[in-house]
Amino acid sequence: MDKKVKVNDIDEIVKMLDEFADSDVSRLKVKVSEELELGKTKREYHLGRCDIGSPFACGTPFDVEDDNGND
Repeated sequence: MDKKVKVNDIDEIVKMLDEFADSDVSRLKVKVSEELELGKTKREYHLGRCDIGSPFACGTPFDVEDDNGND
């Protein structure tokens, strides 16, 4: 894989950041991945600033009572 940055790559990044700045989303985290197809992006929704991947966000909290009042 060619690791050199091309002007077109930079233009695409600037375009993505401009579109983000125009959106109503308040946080952006950029991770480079070789798992995604070239040019594809992935968005993840979370319930708060620190919830991505947490048991609460995944629906598997371990310290919350169920509807019957049991732990």
